[in-house]
Order: sequence, then C-alpha cells, then structure tokens
Amino acid sequence: MSEEEISEKFESPPWWVLVCTYINYVILTLFGYFREFLRKINWEKNLMAKEPEKMKDFAPLYNSFEGFYTRNIYMRVRDNFNRPICSVPGGTFFEMERKTNDSNWTFELTGKKREMINLGSYNYLGYAENHGFCNDQVLKSIDRCGVGVGSSRNDFGTYEIHEELEKKWSQFLGTEETLTFGMGFATNSLNIAALVGKGSCIISDELNHSSLILGCRLSGAKIKIYRHNDMDQLEKVIRDAIVHGQDRTHRPFKKILIIVEGIYSMEGSIVNLPKVIELKKKYNCYLYVDEAHSIGALGKTGRGVVEHFGANVLDVDIMMGTFTKSFGASGGYISGKRNIIQQLKHLSYAQNYATSMAPGICQQILAVIDEIQGPGLKRLRDLRENTNYFRKSLHDMGFIVFGDDDSPVVPMMLYFPAKLGAFSRMMTESGIAVVVVGFPAAPLNGNRVRFCLSSSNTRAQIELVLQKISEIGDVLILKHSKRNQIKPIREKKCE
Repeated sequence: MSEEEISEKFESPPWWVLVCTYINYVILTLFGYFREFLRKINWEKNLMAKEPEKMKDFAPLYNSFEGFYTRNIYMRVRDNFNRPICSVPGGTFFEMERKTNDSNWTFELTGKKREMINLGSYNYLGYAENHGFCNDQVLKSIDRCGVGVGSSRNDFGTYEIHEELEKKWSQFLGTEETLTFGMGFATNSLNIAALVGKGSCIISDELNHSSLILGCRLSGAKIKIYRHNDMDQLEKVIRDAIVHGQDRTHRPFKKILIIVEGIYSMEGSIVNLPKVIELKKKYNCYLYVDEAHSIGALGKTGRGVVEHFGANVLDVDIMMGTFTKSFGASGGYISGKRNIIQQLKHLSYAQNYATSMAPGICQQILAVIDEIQGPGLKRLRDLRENTNYFRKSLHDMGFIVFGDDDSPVVPMMLYFPAKLGAFSRMMTESGIAVVVVGFPAAPLNGNRVRFCLSSSNTRAQIELVLQKISEIGDVLILKHSKRNQIKPIREKKCE
C-alpha cells in the first residue's frame, strides 16, 4: 500500500487533537495513581478483587499494573459496555435499562426497557431473527435432533447434519473439504497449532484478531509481524525469513504461513488479497485467510473476500471464517484441501475435546446458505447500499472515518478518551445503540466508535442516525477531517 493509499484510508487528525488526547491520558493517569494511593490507605472504598491478607506474601492474583487501566479509566465509561438486550438484534432492539449506585462497579436492572436503533451488532444480513424461513427450519431440526450434542466430534458428537453442513459449505466456497467447530474464537486459537509448529514461521498482519494472535503463540512457531496491509513490508519480511531462516541454526523454515483477515474488525479495511496471493506464490508460502467479518458480507453472492476480488479460491490454502456474523448463528469453519482438513481431524484440539456444534445451529447455517443463493441476495445488496451510503455521509460531514467501501464495519474516530463515554451516552439518549472502543482494544490515540451496518437498517433509520451523529459531532467537536466537507445532513430529506 502506497503512502497516498494509507493517508486516504487512515486520515490523520490535526496535531492539536493528538496533543490534547495525550494530555487527557496524562491527567487520567495521574488521577488514577492518586486514587490507587487513597485505596491503599483505605481513604477510598476498594471495590476491586484483592488478595486475602494471608496471601499477600505470595504471587498476587489481583491489583497488578495490568489492571490499572481497567480499575481507573475503564470503570468511568463502563455504563456504555455489557448492556443487556431482550429481543433479537434487528434494525432495532429492546435494551434493558439499568442503574448503578457505586460508580459503575455494579448495576441493577430497573425493570424497564427501551427501543433502540441498532448500529452495534454483527447481524450483517439480518438473519439473527425469530421468524421466517430459517427460524422455521431450525425449530424442525430441534424437534428431530434436540438442542445439544454433549460430545466432541471425534467421540459421539457427529450427527448427519454436521456432515451435510460441511459438504454443502465446501460446495458453497468451492473447496475440497470443510471442518466446522462450535466456537469461532476457538477455530483460530486451537487449530493454528495443528498446522504449524516449532521450526515454522508465521507472518502476521499487525492488526490481526486476538484469536489469531493466541493461536500463533500456542503453535510455538516463529512469529514475524508486518505493518497493516503494507504489501511492500510483507514482501520484505518474507524475504528476510527466507534469507535468515531459523534463529541460531539459520536452517530454512519448514513452512512459512501468511495470516491475514478479510475485513479487519477495528479498522473496517479489506485485505489486499490479490497482492498477498501474488507474494504467496512468488515465495512459495502458505496462506491463511480469516473471513470472520467478510464471509456473507462481501462478494456478489456473499462468498467473501475471495469473490470480492475475483480471486481463485484454490490460491488460498486455509479459508477460515465464522457463522456468528452474517449467518445469525455461532461457531466457525476451516475449508481447504482435503489433506489439510484430514490432518485437522486428527490433530485439532477443538475437534478432539470441544463439544460439537448444536444441530439447530447447523440447520440455521444450512437455511441461510439456501436463502442467500435465492431471495436473500436482496439482503446483500441492501447491506452494501447501507454501508456505502453511511460511510460516504460521515465523510461528507467532516468526520474521520477509517476503512474501505463495501466493508460493513465503519469506524469513526473520536480520539479523546473522555469523549468515548460522552458520545455513547448522547447516542443512547437519542435512542441509538453504538459500540465505542478505546485503549487497549484500540491504540492509545485511536479511540473510536465502531458502527456495524446491517441489511435490517432502513434508510429512514440511517438518515435519523446520521442527523444525530452530526448534531453530537458539533457539540463534542469531532469533525476533524481535512478533506472537503459538505454541510451537514440533507435537510431536503425532511421536506
């Protein structure tokens, strides 16, 4: 990616915004240390978990420096997280109201609920619903197979419906074979070690998901990192791995595995897959693509980032993804060549020890596959239109927005840590549910609100949300973009 492309997708704010952001953190940190001191001398009530007196001389479990941010900064905005809902996460949902009497350490439900416009769920195609064709199919499968399995796939946890799903999914993607798992996070964290190990090298994008990071660490392979979507540096890292080989012995690596994501969930950016495939072929590496956010959301027929770029599915060695987003289900999959899947069946911890996917979940996915190859194609078009309209409107209003067109993840930058809570609360008061993300989930100077669009969102809902965002952006001074700005929102729509 060139410097111009980087600046286009990841615009920098004015210098004073960054200076003020760091000053905010300095002030918050100083107050945090002061409060830690007050807790230590018992001048302030200590509500956090702490060691029993008799354990203080042993290795501590609590009060470590790693928890400093959680105790002193995260708790100030905790009322914006872990918010319970009591309906399906469609274009709107019902949120359960709660209150706190101890500065967000604990909450109590009030018994009331309120309807919110939903811009925070991963329900990209709107299939997390309790009516319709998919729901009817799931209910029938529960009558037939029950709600759970109670065993791992390699013991007594394989039903006919599991094999039907894996066969159908392989046909959908165009791969030789597929293996499914009951948990998306575990699909990465427990399977990478079955693919590479000591003596191998993993080359990973710096913004890869924590499940990928955990899986890489558990594998024991050498891990090399390259700048996000920077293909020039990726090539440099590959060549360096080939030239220098393993540590100490400098023997050639047994395997070099490149790991990327289809859509990066915090940045909204799409991997430069054609270039990654070109480098993979040039240097004879293996390629692992995590399509958790891109499968079902990209491509004309929802087949993900490979279809989005018109690439050949056979050029990707391991295609991984989850059913937790676009398919309204849970669990994950790994698809690829038959010999790779057969190896996973024997060596995967998730295959050997974890409970297999519930039959009802399998049926939900099967039903969605049928839907998006027919009437469900309209949902794909609606998602793409909603996403691109929303992203362009935020750009036009003067906000700094990260990511690529067609990505349903739309991060809008807030920068100031104090504005995380303020923005979320003001949106909640306006009847709009959003997700704000701060350090350490985002960089220190990268606090943001992450909008997740859905085909369930109507154009009227999106217009209302954009109007409220513009009003709140003016109050909180969030319009930092240096690009040409258009006056806020389309008053003519209200005529």
